[in-house]
Amino acid sequence: MTASSFLLDWESRLYAPQRISAIVATLAEEGVGAPEALSGTGLTPDMLYSTSTRVSYAQLLTVIKNGLRLSQDPDLAFRAGTRMHVAAYGMYGYGILSSPTLLEQIQFTLKYNQVTGSVIRLLNFAREEQLAWLTMGVALSTDPTDPVYRFALEFFSASQTRICRDLYGDEFSFQAVSFVYAAPPNAERYAGYLGCPVLFGQPVNRWDINPYWLDKPSRTPDAVSHLMAEEFCQQFLTDMSHVGGVASQVRRALLEKTPRQFLTTEAMAIELGMQVRTLRRRLEAEGTTYRELLAGVRKLLAIEYLRKTRMSTVEVASRLGYSDVSNFRNAFSRWTGHTPQYYRKGGR
Repeated sequence: MTASSFLLDWESRLYAPQRISAIVATLAEEGVGAPEALSGTGLTPDMLYSTSTRVSYAQLLTVIKNGLRLSQDPDLAFRAGTRMHVAAYGMYGYGILSSPTLLEQIQFTLKYNQVTGSVIRLLNFAREEQLAWLTMGVALSTDPTDPVYRFALEFFSASQTRICRDLYGDEFSFQAVSFVYAAPPNAERYAGYLGCPVLFGQPVNRWDINPYWLDKPSRTPDAVSHLMAEEFCQQFLTDMSHVGGVASQVRRALLEKTPRQFLTTEAMAIELGMQVRTLRRRLEAEGTTYRELLAGVRKLLAIEYLRKTRMSTVEVASRLGYSDVSNFRNAFSRWTGHTPQYYRKGGR
């Protein structure tokens, strides 16, 4: 069983702010004020308590980086993640809460995890007679040496442990947890938060689950509520392609188009059902241009291709619409400050 992969829309404000609220509240216990924790996000403390507030991945990433800079506690991510009880996830949380068993909860999470703006990509679930496991990627970073990468996995592992204990009792724990990154300075405290053996420097990020838990009834199964939550989450995923401003619509349209066939400004205006001058004016109001958005999408795809495929630099250049590989190399250097080869070797 696998979850669909996705490229993040960094700027669209689509998600409830509970994760940011949890980090801000945890930093407050160290004496870090909310304005400091929210610096650079455009959010105010009062906005975290409004039901109408929606945040983007970019804002969440900024808060995480602020937390890593301001906190003196290496367990910040664990402490913040532990605050994420199932009720913090809104209608998605009701879907988890009303799942009849852990297996159906996992199936629901694999399908709809994107609804919440999760810091983690759930990649694959497998089950054998003696063991089941779930593998994970990190939505916010692809570099295991990046502190954000580790923060995301600590936060998510703590929050999922909290949710499962809410539903199945405090005796719940994963059978083991594996992480790609090397053992961090607080490695000895991982088992205390997760309640199971923890391995570092492994090939994949993975939770091992005793099959005993998979078919164990939850404390609050409800078929009607579960169906309602599924309908809500499915509608949210459908609506995602129509919200977030014109810049987000342009990004999505560019990502959906076949490489080598990126639309001109005129063709994009037709795609979005507006006049060219209207498209330019609305993008200007959002602080960007079509040229900047196209460059951003090319940069994102170039890094993905270099890191995750065996395509040569010439092939990547061609796929992104460059007839001259030297022009691609020059553009890539402007975008990232590095050569394509740097990213091919695993650079951040």
